[in-house]
Amino acid sequence: MAPTIKEIAARAHVSIATVSRVINKDPRVTKETRAHILNIAEKLEYRPNILARNFAQKKSNLIGLILPEISDEYFTEVIKGVDEIAFSQNLYTVVASSHKYKSLKDEVVTFIRNGLLSGLILLVSYLDDELSSILSKSHLPVVIINSNSKNKKFDRIGIDDYYGSFSMTTHLIKKKHYDFLSHITGPLDNDDAGLRKDGFIDACKKYGVKYVIEKGDFSQEGGFNACKKLMNLKSRPQVIFAANDMMAIGCYDYLKQNKLEIPSDIGVVGFDDIFVSQYLNPPLTTVHVNIEEVGKRAAELLLNKIQGSNNIPVSVVHIPTELILRESC
Repeated sequence: MAPTIKEIAARAHVSIATVSRVINKDPRVTKETRAHILNIAEKLEYRPNILARNFAQKKSNLIGLILPEISDEYFTEVIKGVDEIAFSQNLYTVVASSHKYKSLKDEVVTFIRNGLLSGLILLVSYLDDELSSILSKSHLPVVIINSNSKNKKFDRIGIDDYYGSFSMTTHLIKKKHYDFLSHITGPLDNDDAGLRKDGFIDACKKYGVKYVIEKGDFSQEGGFNACKKLMNLKSRPQVIFAANDMMAIGCYDYLKQNKLEIPSDIGVVGFDDIFVSQYLNPPLTTVHVNIEEVGKRAAELLLNKIQGSNNIPVSVVHIPTELILRESC
């Protein structure tokens, strides 16, 4: 059973109130008494109840992070970035996923209503009016991770998706001399996916090359199925530009299963540059995004809001992209 402040007080021969003051760093406690109590707490391996402390102090050292899912490296890198900044400020990160069993709005409302958070980071594919209204009425400091939100109410972190996609497509056309390209999109309602598709199409149109679009969903399975459709076309494209690396990995799976070689039979490129991309066979050419930095900058913006005032102007931070040229095209 975990030790309590009552047990510490008994061992130290002081009141429970004195132990509580030490734990909460009350300056009225003498150095000698503080050292004595902390020494006993350490020996007992006492760890304070975070939730109880939040209620007692009427403030929170918890921040919330809601992600669409926690299923691949992209999301774990975001969590890593957020948690690193939060931990450096003695804050704890509570992570939740708005998966298929619960709507995003329900998850947000649950987080807000529990009253335990000092702020919230929300990674959303699209920020609609209803969700925006819920967040505004909460009066909770909020940071959105979304690349194309037109909403001006919240601080926002965005990836330079359009430029990354346009640059990669231009490279495929001008440097690799492909004249028939294909693109596997992300979900149709995802702002990042939309920008990546727009960058691809605009580059193809600018240089007058043929292209084909196939719908995907950012998953490995989605990449596998989209690649299958592309490879069964009467006229096959020379290269597949998947809107994220997980779908590119799905393409690798399909091509390997059907004994097709990358890049001699068809080239494959991705977007995000997740850690595993460099270890594929062949290593994946992709658009690099510093995903951990996305999480770090979101946490920094949120802490500025929490520690500052409501008069701080809304900030929009753009995370740049970079082409990583490997051997898959």
